[in-house]
Amino acid sequence: MGDFFINWIANAPVTAVALRARGIGAHHSERSGVLNLTAEGLMLVGALAGAGTSLTLGGHPVVALFVAMVSAGVVSLLFAGMVVVLRVNQVIAGLAVVFFCQGLTGLIGTLANWQNKQIAGLPSLAIWPFSEIPVVGKIFFMQDPIVYLTILIFFAVNFVLFRTMIGLRIRAVGENPAAADAAGISVALHRILAIVAGSCLIGLAGGYISVVSVKLWVTGMTGGRGWIAVALVVFARWAPWPALWGALLFGCIEAVIPRIAAAGIRVPQYLMLMTPYLATIAVMIWVGAKQRAGGAETWRTGPAACARRAAMMLFSARGV
Repeated sequence: MGDFFINWIANAPVTAVALRARGIGAHHSERSGVLNLTAEGLMLVGALAGAGTSLTLGGHPVVALFVAMVSAGVVSLLFAGMVVVLRVNQVIAGLAVVFFCQGLTGLIGTLANWQNKQIAGLPSLAIWPFSEIPVVGKIFFMQDPIVYLTILIFFAVNFVLFRTMIGLRIRAVGENPAAADAAGISVALHRILAIVAGSCLIGLAGGYISVVSVKLWVTGMTGGRGWIAVALVVFARWAPWPALWGALLFGCIEAVIPRIAAAGIRVPQYLMLMTPYLATIAVMIWVGAKQRAGGAETWRTGPAACARRAAMMLFSARGV
């Protein structure tokens, strides 16, 4: 039983990587005032691009992950053009991009014959001598490099959003675009940059799944997990630190599924596959009940309130 829990907790950061990356990406986009529902489609683009690059080059996982990020960023320009330039409804545009990406990745993956082909992957990084510590070493100091990289990305994005002028402008644009435009800020430019930057992180999440975690490409391999990012952002109430802990929570839920199967515990297979989505529904119900109990006060910690304060700070800094 001890090995069961150790292996479970040790694999939780791995499953949480994709959740952290796509949660940070969605959070970054929505801070600019754009509801980004494209995570599921962009993750498939990143997964396909990463797997295809790895198979074509015969390895090089770092290059594959970089291509996955760039590919998702390029495809996100389609979404950015629709919602920022053409002013298409953000929900409709997001769903359209998801369906487009699902069909496109399935077509390209089949035509290129990348289906079910093994990928070399990325080996774990043992941080000696800490990796030799019983229990703790396996959990914290024997993970693949992307696990540590996403932690650095989290702090970097957090710093940019809350400690730099560009982050202040992004948050101001998300709350009051008219006031931001009057202050001389390009609303369209900042929103497009936020969408592309967030989408690159979502692409990294998809590339991580195919190149590092699963180590192959299968059509529709994300299995709807991109939608969990939406619940994660809502669960975190658009705040970065709760998003980090929420990613670890969902990561623990996903990590326990293969551990239960490996332990030989007899649980209905489809019930276990439902677990992450049941947790997502539970989180949405909990957030909705909390908002209902708190009334309008609960929205004061959301992105609108944060961006309103950011706009006031921006105008003060500019002497407006």
